[in-house]
Amino acid sequence: MESISLEIEEKIENKQAKIGIIGLGYVGLPLAASFLKVGFPVVGVDKDSTKIKMLRDGKSYIGDVKSEDFYPYIKNGKFIVSADYNTLRESDAINICVPTPFTKNKEPDISYILDASKGIAKILTKGHIIILRSTTYPKTTEDVILPILERTGKKVGKDFYLSMAPERIDPGNKRFTTETTPVVVGGITKKCTKLAALLYKQIIKDVHTVSSPAVAEMTKLLENIFRSVNIALVNELAQLAERMGGIDIWEVIRAASTKPFGFMPFYPGPGIGGHCILIDPYYLSWKAREYDFHTSFIELAAEVNENMPYYVVNKLFEILHKEGIVAIKSNILILGVSFKRNVADIRNSPAIKVMEILKDKVKGIYYNDPYVDEINVKGDIYKSVELKEGLKNADCTVITTDHSSYNYEFVVKNSKIIFDTRNATFQINASNIYRLGAS
Repeated sequence: MESISLEIEEKIENKQAKIGIIGLGYVGLPLAASFLKVGFPVVGVDKDSTKIKMLRDGKSYIGDVKSEDFYPYIKNGKFIVSADYNTLRESDAINICVPTPFTKNKEPDISYILDASKGIAKILTKGHIIILRSTTYPKTTEDVILPILERTGKKVGKDFYLSMAPERIDPGNKRFTTETTPVVVGGITKKCTKLAALLYKQIIKDVHTVSSPAVAEMTKLLENIFRSVNIALVNELAQLAERMGGIDIWEVIRAASTKPFGFMPFYPGPGIGGHCILIDPYYLSWKAREYDFHTSFIELAAEVNENMPYYVVNKLFEILHKEGIVAIKSNILILGVSFKRNVADIRNSPAIKVMEILKDKVKGIYYNDPYVDEINVKGDIYKSVELKEGLKNADCTVITTDHSSYNYEFVVKNSKIIFDTRNATFQINASNIYRLGAS
């Protein structure tokens, strides 16, 4: 078996190892582009036939990946995309980059991981390196994936190598990409860890190894729960500042940020979105109950953050009432619907949640977003309206995503009332502006 691992190491170092990637979304496609860039052949598998067709046509559906990052390799055969797991049979390393959502009851949905593991088991070959990149609860790699793979009769550390290396994707971040963000790797055995780390060192400068997959899994959850808890703190303080009157939470945060140690700024908003910060706390709190442990602190933070869209709507109604506008007769323009600025990603967007809450409570609701042409709100399709026309027709404009492409002076000038939940207009002094966290 040592000769097999030495052969794999040599293939990795010579960029001859064939890289398999299951799931060509926000994690998988950038990973594929990184491996292609340094010379590795890549096989990508995805269940979504639309994605497969777009990739084969040279069209990217991920903002951080340009068509030139992958299409030349589609044409020369170094990047094969398919819905068939059999195309992974000749690969040397398989990365599992599938979604890990939660159910309506806030319980983990690892069905995509299960499907991927079963698909790999059917084509598992001696020497295969398997790496889970999807965010999940601790011990998923050991308790869920490993048994499925070992039911084939092959043994980990001897016939195949299994590790966990959680993704750290930040959509739209130009500074920290797949290649420039350190990766944490934990394998079932030391050899598993060594081979996975060697593979990622070919595309990522800083590879940090840990003692087990569970440590790697918990590391990712800690990173995102840290953010969730701190965002919840400032969201709660923003509500308190409004109630106390005379305190602008944004000014407070700017002042606190002058301290050169012991403080890191986080900012309030209409809620949290994306995949990680919203979902990850529930993965850990669900798993904790297996050990008769209740993560009260973590769950409270999630509760505060999930309540923010409702708080924003209630605050909006207060503003409309103050301005003498009847809510049920009002037209509301939502400015920005992606979950964060300067991206097209609408996964779990708080702006869309605000629209869902408002939908039956106002006369009309519209949105504008330069990155998002169309959204589905409780079964109804909304298309982005032209900005100037939308501002003109709205009784109130609610800034829910602070895209840098917006000219906020133009927005303020052409709006009857502004409710700014992101402090995008902090440099503008105008009487028609209301801000979240400022009385």
